[in-house]
Amino acid sequence: MASVDECRQALEELAARLDRNAATVRDRIDLDRTLVCRITDLDTAFHGRLTGGRLVGLTEGDDPKAKIALSSTGDDLLALVRGELEITKALAARRVSIKANPFDLMKLRKLL
Repeated sequence: MASVDECRQALEELAARLDRNAATVRDRIDLDRTLVCRITDLDTAFHGRLTGGRLVGLTEGDDPKAKIALSSTGDDLLALVRGELEITKALAARRVSIKANPFDLMKLRKLL
């Protein structure tokens, strides 16, 4: 079972990857939205902001007003970030859920 620290590291790794590819990400999705990642089996969450193709301000804690919410187990989050689990399959199997308005979901889909 993944730990809170492993989940934090995975999200920081994802943020660094987005930062390195910010121009490409920004071209694909031009969003400025708050984001929360809820780790269901660890009863914890991390939140930040997706803006300019980057994930910034990543902090531990929930943000109930976040415009985009991703929920998964810690193990599934690690597998997603490592590329061991495809997001489309995880969504179809209900291992991961993403809540956002339909227009944001369409934009996010371009990253998949």
